[in-house]
Amino acid sequence: MSKIDELLAELCPKGVPRSSIGELCKVETGKRDANEGSDDGQYHFFTTAKKTGRIDTYRWDCDALLIAGNANIGNVKQYNGKFDAYQRTYVLSGFRPDVDVRYLYFALSDTLNFYLDANKNVAAMTYIVLKTLVDFEVPVPSLEVQREIVSILDKFTQLEAELEAELEARRSQYEHTRDQLLDFSGDLSSHPMRELIAELCPEGVRAHELGKVASIKIGEFVKKTKQDPNAEFAVYNGGTTETGFYEAFNSMEDSVVISARGSIGFVNYLPKKFWAGNSCYVIRPESDDVDVKYLYFTLKSSERQLFALRAVGGIPALNLGPVRTFPILLPPLEIQREIVSILEKLDALVNDLTFGLPAEITARRKQYEYFRNQLLTFKELEAA
Repeated sequence: MSKIDELLAELCPKGVPRSSIGELCKVETGKRDANEGSDDGQYHFFTTAKKTGRIDTYRWDCDALLIAGNANIGNVKQYNGKFDAYQRTYVLSGFRPDVDVRYLYFALSDTLNFYLDANKNVAAMTYIVLKTLVDFEVPVPSLEVQREIVSILDKFTQLEAELEAELEARRSQYEHTRDQLLDFSGDLSSHPMRELIAELCPEGVRAHELGKVASIKIGEFVKKTKQDPNAEFAVYNGGTTETGFYEAFNSMEDSVVISARGSIGFVNYLPKKFWAGNSCYVIRPESDDVDVKYLYFTLKSSERQLFALRAVGGIPALNLGPVRTFPILLPPLEIQREIVSILEKLDALVNDLTFGLPAEITARRKQYEYFRNQLLTFKELEAA
């Protein structure tokens, strides 16, 4: 029998009571507009975004839970200190003495989203109302049980945070190495490929317009009603994942995709045949002197520059002209392939979800969610 089981048997022998959020704490909403934040503000500013902002004033100074009322609906944060909040952010404070705030954070993170999905209002933007939140019930075991659960779950979150920090450091290292390998400007005597450069291109590396070394085509629109989740070919419109599946393909394998709308300038590499939607460009080398993965890594390192080329009048978009004339530095093929070999290994370490740290983080997150669910499932209090 675990320590929690022993505590439950001793302190909650008839089961665990449930209480609504409105019974456990005070629930308010912020009053600020989202644009009132300040990048260099002194205090935390909680909006419905996952990232916490900054602001110059504060309304609360306490231990609180912050819940997104729209956008990232149900996303829960905990903060202790001075802060302010956006008008669609719910602020939970003034907790009942028999409630550990950290325990309530875990309890809400575990089940609140399922409840909100079934009780949200749908208008121009999906949102939740105050009554929906205050009526939500959570199990409230004794404080000793709550604190033991918090101790266990905090160890999981600490481990995940450490892995995330290590992964972020490796990603920064990868991007630094990538940028070094793809930088052929200035003095190349310190370049990682300096020996090959001295041998194969002693005069330096020339820039070429993308449209002169690769074919560039815009994708084609396909209606959602014609798509089939069981079809063979993924539909891409830019971004990291497919938007659906279709029975036909219009783009070959080993293609580079640049998003023209939405996530403007985002670059992806697709190894299989696919259907390209009308919000992206499909790039393929037209010469044997260009390695497609080298082209991908080069464009991937240039996402900010591609984004900066967008047309901002009306609906922002990346037009074909700037993509065609975008400069690409092309060293000899042997150097391209050597760079690709290095970057593929580093890329797998930081981005492959089936390998290395990303896979370990995914496994730890699933383990954490499993134990959180198990630890927060109790025998309900028997009726009197």
